[in-house]
Amino acid sequence: MQKELSYAIITPHSLEKSRTGVILARIVARTGLELVAARMFAPSEALTSELADHLISDADQHEPWVQELLRDYVAKRFSPDRRTGRRKRAMILVLRGEDAVHKIHETVGNVRADSHGGETIRDSLGDLILDENRQVQYFEPALLVANSPQEVESHLKIWSRYSDQDGGLLENLIEYPAHVTPQKTLVLIKPDNFRFPTGRPGNVLDFFSRTGLYIVSIKVTQISVAEAEEFYGPVREVLRTKLTDRVAEEAKEALEKAFQFPIPPREERQLGEILGPIYGDNQFDNIVRFMTGRSVWECDEQQKNEPGTEKCLALIYEGEDAVNKVREVLGPTDPSKAPPGTVRAEFGSDIMVNAAHASDSPKNAEREMGIIRVGENAFRQVVEEHYP
Repeated sequence: MQKELSYAIITPHSLEKSRTGVILARIVARTGLELVAARMFAPSEALTSELADHLISDADQHEPWVQELLRDYVAKRFSPDRRTGRRKRAMILVLRGEDAVHKIHETVGNVRADSHGGETIRDSLGDLILDENRQVQYFEPALLVANSPQEVESHLKIWSRYSDQDGGLLENLIEYPAHVTPQKTLVLIKPDNFRFPTGRPGNVLDFFSRTGLYIVSIKVTQISVAEAEEFYGPVREVLRTKLTDRVAEEAKEALEKAFQFPIPPREERQLGEILGPIYGDNQFDNIVRFMTGRSVWECDEQQKNEPGTEKCLALIYEGEDAVNKVREVLGPTDPSKAPPGTVRAEFGSDIMVNAAHASDSPKNAEREMGIIRVGENAFRQVVEEHYP
């Protein structure tokens, strides 16, 4: 069967309630589909109006009154605030795989007033409350999905057309108290979470939701070797110098065992000075290979700038003291030393395969965001490649 694209649009309400991680985890884990694109939007009146007009469909399994309810919900809840003009945040997730439209629709579920339990995402996170006269008292669908491949194509093309002017790195959407100066920080969900389709990427995001910060940008990316070299450049120099003593000690022990004579202290230090930088470069190459799927030494200049074979999910969080709040939830580099309840204690394996990266200072956050280019419109590229 040919692979399809489908999507899930996380509503402004679900984003405000920090349900992004839960939704992503359940969609990927239950469908086995591949997450291929994601983008934040601040929908304009024009985008909202066009989208609402395309929500009525013969393929929709809902009754006509529910279709009208969804259309009215989008027109009202996705539009900029009528009083302040402030736009709202929405997120689109694009997934690919066999029978993608049906799998996502089945996982999300229909809108219904008699839902109970947690069989579908809408059973758990959505609400449709009617009074005794069957009049709607409250409605929240949690997310929007398509009913057919034709709807997917139509809707994705609408979002794609507005993806530059209404999407990317969202600025000035969050209203903060006067005394708060918000920070932005970068989070990378690392390749070990994408080896095969699981709920892990979403589960990691769910940990970060307790920071109280706001997601203002998201991008599925395959980091190039050149980007990884620049990103981890400061680590390279540390590895070349800080491992000198360890390398010297281990080289001394190995040589003494092999040749059966003692190595004097001066020569031991020289061994560290010679071998330390080489060992550090090797460790650095292991990091690059892990993040990109390619070794520095295997690539020519052209290959270094090509997208890697490994997938990451890059996000920018915004809010008060964002850097420290994210680092606290992330935990220390070594998962064996991370306290319970942190991302790395829960999902990390070792110092390199440790689930996620987060900027360690506002200055580094700015540098790293520039390298990863989280606001870049990879979403539109995926749509245009699938629907040429």
